[in-house]
This record gives sequence, structure tokens and C-alpha cells, in this order.
Amino acid sequence: MKLVSLFSGAGGLDSGFASTNQYKTVLANEILEKPAETYKNNFKNSTMFNGSIENLDFNVIRNEEIDVAIGGPPCQDFSILRGSNYRKGTSVSRGRLYSHFIRGLKYIQPKVFVFENVPGLISANDGLAYKTIMEDFSNLNIRWEEVKNIVGNHGFSEKLNGYELMFNDVVDFRKLGLPQIRKRLIIIGLRKDLAKTLVKKDLIDIKKEMKLLLDGGETLFSECPLTPIEIFEGKILPDLQDYYENVMKDYNNIWNEVKTQKALLWKKKIWDSLSFDVKKDYVFFNGCKCNEMKFDEAMDQHESLLKELKYANKSIRGLDLPDGSNAIQAEGKSVIERMKYIPPWENHEFVKGTKWTVKGLMSNIYRRIHPIVPSPTVIAYGGGGTWGYHFEKSRGKLTNRERARLQTFPDNFMFSGRFGDVRAQIGEAVPPLAGKRIAELVETVLHKI
Repeated sequence: MKLVSLFSGAGGLDSGFASTNQYKTVLANEILEKPAETYKNNFKNSTMFNGSIENLDFNVIRNEEIDVAIGGPPCQDFSILRGSNYRKGTSVSRGRLYSHFIRGLKYIQPKVFVFENVPGLISANDGLAYKTIMEDFSNLNIRWEEVKNIVGNHGFSEKLNGYELMFNDVVDFRKLGLPQIRKRLIIIGLRKDLAKTLVKKDLIDIKKEMKLLLDGGETLFSECPLTPIEIFEGKILPDLQDYYENVMKDYNNIWNEVKTQKALLWKKKIWDSLSFDVKKDYVFFNGCKCNEMKFDEAMDQHESLLKELKYANKSIRGLDLPDGSNAIQAEGKSVIERMKYIPPWENHEFVKGTKWTVKGLMSNIYRRIHPIVPSPTVIAYGGGGTWGYHFEKSRGKLTNRERARLQTFPDNFMFSGRFGDVRAQIGEAVPPLAGKRIAELVETVLHKI
């Protein structure tokens, strides 16, 4: 099936689609040089247009029948224009980049599109931007008259269809097996002329199936999530008992070294609750309500996913890759010293009031990930301790490859650019695992029609 990728980045969403072996990308677009280079190196048979989507000429695929278009256009440049009298209503000025995504749908008229964005888009501009987007997708044939004022009328397709929205919700990727706290708005649309070929019951059933599967389906990941220690070591929790115990016991007596109220409270609430049994502590930290049988079933699902991701029995420690993405970065002396006194899941506030104090307003400043709890969201940018830090006491910031595994990139996915470039590519990506699950659903819809 033929696919067009817009706002491709390094290709996280695309990697998920490619992993099903059911899609061929005929055109991709990314404005930044290093992500585009990464894309070209990993999707060698695809045509990458490295430049602004405003300059992308869709004529290059005029004779192609496109099955799927995917992308996550930045929507920050939406704005609200209010009249002097609020009751006169509001109008939305569409952002240029988003408008060119609509131009792509208008021109290539893919059978299905997948739109990805941040959950905050739903409430932005008092919800008006989101409402506009929904109406643009659904009534593209009517709304194009407004959009073309922004992007120009290129006189593309004679026949213009809107899209039946098959799925439109925020997806918690942990429920799909991601070892990370990450939510994204996902919208999937089916071209209306094709939707009309389905009987109403089939259309309803497909929508229900999409909702069910993107909510985790019958898996236990929602209650018993995959964890960083498993994703880094390629083994399930029962096989990591000794390693887990050593990691946690390394923080013994840290409260007496730090001597802050927060440290003493951590000792009382967390340390004194630890059993150092990986199963019991996993249940405790994740709030699992599971008996022995349910835990064993969850571990079977964890093992299956590790195999699917090709991480099974492949520890990331010592993994030497051609792109250098697993190299441990040098740390400043003060950072090394500070991190010795911050235990898993704690941050800069743990040492506030000590000689290791650092100014910071965000919770992700010097945050250590926890070995058996999904990590905080892997972010793309920021200095001053926003890198994400390893759960081992002797370690500092995560390597880019560790971030890539938290995002479920395959180990053979090679990145281009300097450390900061690669960090940004990983942090901005849609996790390939999520991409794969979406691709499987899209494949089902395409086969139905």
C-alpha cells in the first residue's frame, strides 16, 4: 500500500508503518536537515523532500493512487480573531503549516489519513482550533474555499471528498506497551466516498474496534506496564531480580547524607515500603491489582513485546552502534555529585536546601527514571538537567539509544547529527510501536474497502 508522509521528522511513525511490511512510502517531507538525513538513511527506497512543505509540489506523485497519508503538522500558529462583540462569534485563522497538510489531503486524496498531535490541541484557543480541524477533515470539499486563501488555489483534484472520522481521541501509549508516560491526539479518517461503500454496521464495528485496540485491547499493559529496566535489559522482571535489588540497595542511607525533610519523608514513604522483591515492588509502585496468575500473564505479554521489538535478551549496556547513539556523555563534576544523592523517580527538589541545590521550576529537572515504573515523557529540547537520568546511582544522563528504546525505536535505526540533534529527533517522534499498532488498524480498514 502506498504511503505519503508529511512533517516526517526522523520517521518514528513511518518506522511503525514500515515494520508491518505492508506499506511503501512514495514521498516524505521534512524541513530540517538532520532529521531528513536520518530519514533518508533508514528509508532508502523512499523519496524525501527536504524543505518546507509550502514548497512541496505534489505533482511528483500525480499518477500515484495513495492509500495513506500520515503526519503531525505543528499547530502552534493557529490564532483566534474575536470581534468587538463576542456574541458575533469567533473566527479561526488557520496556521500555514496545518493548512498545507490540508492541501496535501486535497491534492492526493488518500484513502485514509492519520493525523497526530499533542493533546493540548483539543483545549487550545478555547477548543476552536480543534473544532475547525474536525470540520476541515469532515467537510474538506466545502472548507477548501477558506483554506485555499492561505495556501493558494493550485487547481488540483476535480473530485474532492471529505473524510469520515474513524477515530478521534487522545491515546495513552502506555496501554499499547510503551515503557513511558506519553499521550498523543490521534485522528484517523476514511475518505467519505469509500466509507459509503461499507454498510453502517461495518462502519460502526470498525470504529469500535479502533477504540478498543488503541485503548490497549485485551492486553494488561494499562494495569501492568512495560518498564525501563526490561526495555534496557531485554528481559522480563522475574529474570531481573538480582539486578533490581542491587540498583535499589545502592541508595541505602541516602536520606542521612542529604538530611532534608523531603529525603526523610522519602525514607518513610518509599524506602521503608521496599521489599526489594521485584514483583512485590512492581505491584506497589504501579498500583497493580493483580494476583499471581494475572502477573504471570502480564509477564508473558511483556516477553512477547520484547521479542516483537527485537530487544529480547539484548542488553543495551555496552551496545556499540555505528551512529554512536549509545555513548555515555561526559558530565560536569557538580552534576555527577548531585546525582549521587537523587534516588529513582526523584528530581532536583530532593536536594533543595543542600549544597547541591539548583534552581528549577519544572519537575523534569534532574529527574531520575525508575527501573520498574514507566519513565516520564522523553522530551526533545531543554538544558539544565532536562536530559532524563538513569536509574543506576553511578549513572548520569541517559544515552540517546536508551531514549530511543524508551521510544521503541529498533536498535538498527541509525540517527544522524550531533548529540542534541539526535535527542531532538527521538523526543519529537511518534513511538514506532504506536505507529505499528495504528498501521495495523489502517491495514484492516483498507482491506475492508
